[in-house]
Amino acid sequence: MIAEARAAAPAAPPLTERQEARRRRILHASAQLASQGGFDAVQMREVAEAAGVALGTLYRYFPSKVHLLVATMQDQLQHLHTTLRKRPPMAASAAERVAETLMRAFRALQREPHLADAMVRALTFADRSVSPEVDTVSRQTTAIILDAMGLDDPTAEQLSAVRVIEHTWHSALITWLSGRASIAQVKIDIETVCRLIDVTSGRPGRR
Repeated sequence: MIAEARAAAPAAPPLTERQEARRRRILHASAQLASQGGFDAVQMREVAEAAGVALGTLYRYFPSKVHLLVATMQDQLQHLHTTLRKRPPMAASAAERVAETLMRAFRALQREPHLADAMVRALTFADRSVSPEVDTVSRQTTAIILDAMGLDDPTAEQLSAVRVIEHTWHSALITWLSGRASIAQVKIDIETVCRLIDVTSGRPGRR
């Protein structure tokens, strides 16, 4: 899931209120179709029809199904981050808070296994043309973990630990979706990798 940092691309002009509403309808349609039938159920023509937009308009927003599903994951993570900020984890240690946060994220995806599978498959299939969207997913995941850690200004070593934690979380998701890991095993793996936070803790966080 982690993409290496790249030179920042020129910022796209902000969407108008009407364009943002159209984009939200598209993402909602994508999530609904994926929830019903997974990756294969998300067909661009069906998404356009469900969102009430022309097929050409859909392609102007999202050049491919992979772009669309990665953007859908961005949207899902944004909703999750908002929820977590309203109800942050309360464990005493940073490692425990991160483990609790990632398991809450995992359980949210567990409730929509077809959607989770579609989004993870899109991330796996993403090529260089989808790099900006994949980078955004990575930054969102990093922000969720750093919030749980209570860090505003992490060290390079702490960011390295966060990358390893993200890789493990992503891998755990794939193995669970493929039926090769139980929920209990995922929890053990997440709690184990989160102990890296204790190893790299050189200074206190915000909390």
